[in-house]
Order: sequence, then C-alpha cells, then structure tokens
Amino acid sequence: MIRLWLRRCERRRRLVAAALAAAGVLAAFVALRPAPGPTVLVAARDLAPGVLRPGDLRAVPLPHPPDGALRSGAVGRVLAGAMRRGEPLTDVRLLHSLRLPPGAVATPVRISDPDVVRLISPGSTIGVLAARDGAPAALVADDVTVLTIPDAPSDHGALVVLSTTRSQAADLAGAQAGGHLSITITE
Repeated sequence: MIRLWLRRCERRRRLVAAALAAAGVLAAFVALRPAPGPTVLVAARDLAPGVLRPGDLRAVPLPHPPDGALRSGAVGRVLAGAMRRGEPLTDVRLLHSLRLPPGAVATPVRISDPDVVRLISPGSTIGVLAARDGAPAALVADDVTVLTIPDAPSDHGALVVLSTTRSQAADLAGAQAGGHLSITITE
C-alpha cells in the first residue's frame, strides 16, 4: 500500500513539475517579447514617386522605427523616390524635405515626350536638350539629377523636377519658353 501511495505521489510530482516548467516558458516568452513600439506610416504597396493618396500608406507599430518616421499627415505630400511595400515613410523621402546640395535649386521643366520620361526615375542623371524650329537641338543643362516626376497629366509633355544650379535653371527657363525640351540619359 505504501508503494502504491508513493507511485501516485511520483506521478503528481511529475505532472506538477511539467505544469510549472510550461508556466516558466510562457512567462519567459511574455517577458522577452519586444514592446510594439510607436505607430508609423509604411507603404501599403510599392509606390512610385509623386503625390501620396489615401490608401498608399498604412499605420503599423514598429519596435524601432527609423529617425524621422512619419506618424500622420502624409496624404497630399509629394514622395521624392520610389518606396517598397512595408517600408517606413521618413521625412527625407518627401520632396519638401529633400536637401539640395549647396547652391542647387529645384527646377521644374516640361519634357515634350512623356514616353521618354518613363525611362528615368528620381536619382537619374540626365542632360536636357532644347530644340527650336528649324535649328538643331542644343544641350542646355548637363549632368543634372532628377528629384521627382510628379504625376501631373498634361497634353503638353511630362513635368520633371531637376536639381540644377541657378544658371542652369535660367538657361532651362529660356529654352523652355522658346522650344521643345528632350533629354539624354547619363545614369
């Protein structure tokens, strides 16, 4: 009878030990789980440069968001470069926050052929050519960087915003007023 009682106690001890071990593992898991972190905006899908619309971004809690991550207020602002789905939106990805090199200005120009503009993206290095009636095309600005390509439908070509010097900006404005602009792609 004593042996039977000892066997029952042994079984209960094992059951109690297993339950305590499981509780310990669960407690360790809960204690080591990272905190959800602040809610920031991330791309809901792959995004092209241009104006951010409702549905382009979603709010997601991130344990360690990058510096400058936006939490709200991005709809209607201009995205300077492409974003991948799930990538956090930071202030430097928006056109108004883009830091231009010293002495550079953002220069909007309208390229005559919108299909040509589809060959470039923000960050591309291009040259801008101007063609006037009856005259051969001339290089107006060389080695300029594309900042953004706003989604602005027009019957008069595609809008492109470039990082230029003030002198290049003046030359581009004059060439645009008197002729048609095209591009050469460097990078």
